[in-house]
Amino acid sequence: MPKIIRSMEYSYIGYTFTVLPLQPASEILIAELAEAGFESFVETETGIEAYIQEKDWNENILEAIFILENEAFNITYTFDKIEQVNWNKEWESNFQPITVEGICTVRAPFHETPSTEYDIVIEPKMSFGTGHHATTHMMIQHLLELNLENKTVLDMGCGTAVLGILAEKRGAKAVDAIDIDNWCYLNSIENVARNECNSIQVFEGGANLLVNQTYDVIIANINRNILLQDMKAYVARLSPKGILLLSGFYEEDIEIIHSEATQLGLKLAHQKVKNKWVALRYQL
Repeated sequence: MPKIIRSMEYSYIGYTFTVLPLQPASEILIAELAEAGFESFVETETGIEAYIQEKDWNENILEAIFILENEAFNITYTFDKIEQVNWNKEWESNFQPITVEGICTVRAPFHETPSTEYDIVIEPKMSFGTGHHATTHMMIQHLLELNLENKTVLDMGCGTAVLGILAEKRGAKAVDAIDIDNWCYLNSIENVARNECNSIQVFEGGANLLVNQTYDVIIANINRNILLQDMKAYVARLSPKGILLLSGFYEEDIEIIHSEATQLGLKLAHQKVKNKWVALRYQL
């Protein structure tokens, strides 16, 4: 999925990376490039496209990208200067709304209002969570299957807050949305207001913010290492018979995730797999 930049018209250097195997190499490459100053990414069938403002670029910028030296992956690239482009318009021309299970649409503000039961308007900017990624798509499916009426919900690692917004639209009485990334925190506040949600509070931080609250449903779409690190904190904040939704990892990670979950007293209730990504539903 693209990560959207806020700036309007600048000259950019654009890189096209061919990546084998695609995952987890593409995810790691995006993370390293972002640290180096790249602002916008588009995942393709063969790898990724990455863009950086010309003023922030230098010919040695890839020297700090360690995955390029990893012999476990075959990554090649080309790059070229791209003249001034209105990136917001470019994004708008390529970003399409998605519909999940025929009843929930996730779209941008410039798309027409759909006829689906749930209409979520998201402008992701630099945040993760448009519904296009397999993990977000599966978490939406999980939420559509659950009875959230009058439930308390935590959206951990909320990104754009798309999952927390859906939880409120599904009847949750109180939703806390937390992300450690400042872009995500600010973008979530904007999206909560954009969707006229009144029961969502957005916080900037990590699992250290989980002190006295309890939740009927906790959503954590992050990554394997953070889930393993913080799962104990999540379970400690679950209400009796509470539900924990976990995603952000691959099929090969199921065993280690499940081992930690069962040690914490969780029981697996349902499993979804999409494009080798996994979303698990546990119950306390």
